[in-house]
Amino acid sequence: MQAEEIRTKFIKFFQNKGHVEIPPAPLVPPNDPTTLFTGSGMQQLVPFLKGEPHPMGTRLVDAQPCFRAEDIEEVGDGRHTTFFEMLGNWGLGDYFKKQQLPWFFEFLTQEVGLQSDHLYVTVFAGDANAKRDEESINIWQEIFETTLPARKGTTGFDPTIKIYTYGADKNWWSRAGAPASMPAGEIGGPDSEVFYDFNLPHHPSFGKVCHLNCDCGRFLEIGNSVFMQYEKQADGSLKPLPQKNVDFGGGLERIAAASQASPDIFQTDLFLPLIKAIEEVTGSHYAGAYKSPMQVISDHLRAATNMVAQGLEPSNKTQGYILRRLLRRAAIKMYRLTDGRTPISAIQTVARTVIKTYEKEYKDIETKRQRVDIIFQQEMEKFTKTLDRGLQQIEKQADRVDAKFAFDLFQTYGFPFEITQELLAQKGKKIEKAEFETEFKKHQERSRTAAHGLFKGGLADQTQDTTKLHTATHLLHQALRLVVGEHVRQEGSNITAERLRFDFSHPRALTAGQITKIQALVNQKIKADIPVIKTIEEKNKAIHSGALGFFKETYPKKVSVYTIGNDIEDNWFSKELCGGPHVKSTGEIGGIQIIKEQAVQSGIRRIYAKLHPPS
Repeated sequence: MQAEEIRTKFIKFFQNKGHVEIPPAPLVPPNDPTTLFTGSGMQQLVPFLKGEPHPMGTRLVDAQPCFRAEDIEEVGDGRHTTFFEMLGNWGLGDYFKKQQLPWFFEFLTQEVGLQSDHLYVTVFAGDANAKRDEESINIWQEIFETTLPARKGTTGFDPTIKIYTYGADKNWWSRAGAPASMPAGEIGGPDSEVFYDFNLPHHPSFGKVCHLNCDCGRFLEIGNSVFMQYEKQADGSLKPLPQKNVDFGGGLERIAAASQASPDIFQTDLFLPLIKAIEEVTGSHYAGAYKSPMQVISDHLRAATNMVAQGLEPSNKTQGYILRRLLRRAAIKMYRLTDGRTPISAIQTVARTVIKTYEKEYKDIETKRQRVDIIFQQEMEKFTKTLDRGLQQIEKQADRVDAKFAFDLFQTYGFPFEITQELLAQKGKKIEKAEFETEFKKHQERSRTAAHGLFKGGLADQTQDTTKLHTATHLLHQALRLVVGEHVRQEGSNITAERLRFDFSHPRALTAGQITKIQALVNQKIKADIPVIKTIEEKNKAIHSGALGFFKETYPKKVSVYTIGNDIEDNWFSKELCGGPHVKSTGEIGGIQIIKEQAVQSGIRRIYAKLHPPS
């Protein structure tokens, strides 16, 4: 079954079970300083999993594009990707294990057509934090119409046993990992995973016996039902959430691989057009030693193209740095496949193929294609010069290279470590990855930025100060529109406990006088202690009433609207579609100070501000 059909069937299947489809979140999540990218479907739903009512109800479904930077080094084995599409369904205190597990099994067997004899499941074995998930075991036993021999099969694989138990390292899910790794405020719970058996022979290099979580390639996880029911406390304990939630995520790419009987996801219909494009521009075939680099190129350019199409640009910081790293890793792999040639047109050809596969998702497809072409060309022109310098450094210092040299290449020229390894291997030199990682850790310890903790899991920072600053962005937004002009629109924001960062559309720098007026107006509204009121409204009705919403494609039909002022008497200062969190009245903010205003890119400006009582 083709991936597009699987996606459509999944949405319709759960709509028939009473679920409402919600739009996917952007790849770069707004107002969440703890993470660089949207890495799971549940990320935009954290407040609702914790008990806040969702505007669209208690049963939700979507298809969420995701990116996980931590998997960059894993790509190249036929199973891992950085960019993927997660099919998700949620029961927000509505239904639980008894409904979810049979539903997903029904979807896989009846809708996708997978044979049940190829399906196996894992369940949480229990530990000191939470008990063994006997309920899920019993449900799966009934589904498979068999019994679970006590503890048998936990050290190896027996095809007659369908249910296996694992500890928190495998069958507990939170964005931070097992309970011990969860920060205070993080939510999580036991999960039950479904694996597809490709019936490949086990390779002893991955252990003496095969098992469901083995990396030999025989088994592929295709879906994970998380029973989100706990919140980590400051004292290290787990407190039950006010409601028991179902949080399901299934990789579209992996379900497609199972449906198409392809243990290599890069040989499914989602990737084949990209692989063929790479074969054409390189003159190589997807076989043997060429497989891994082609997998890296197709995955990285697929991710990078989607990032750029959503407005991101390469840079040396945060998300832009990851984008740059993807493009440069892809360029290096292309360089190796073309015997030292990395034509910009080759990179652009693959990117255009990515764009073509998303024609239905992209409304302004031609505009996005032009943007991708331009940005990729600019970045590749920069990197070509950088690549030449890096190769010169390797030629000059090949006889005295060490881990620090490799890290300096990575830091200065953007050379991925494994590429340095490859180039040095040709000269008979070798640097251990552990030594490189030691240098990398030294660098991290020396670096003190707001970037600390960005790659860790955890809830969006909702401390008292970030909540104040979040509401302040609404005041700042409206003040900009009143002082500078109504053409101003929000282009993004990032908030930490120390400061707010607000991006907005405007063609030129603000004058000192404008900045003074904007700051004074915001502080005036703070001093007035205006109430902040939340309502649930129809999206179109809310926008028609004057509410601002500049990520319209990401909003569901019903939305949360935050009004600063009296909406009943039409006497309000600010009204925006937003997911919160917010103070109850502006007086709680205390005051702000604008500390910087600068350009981000052509037509986009950025303001930094911090909490500061007005003088």
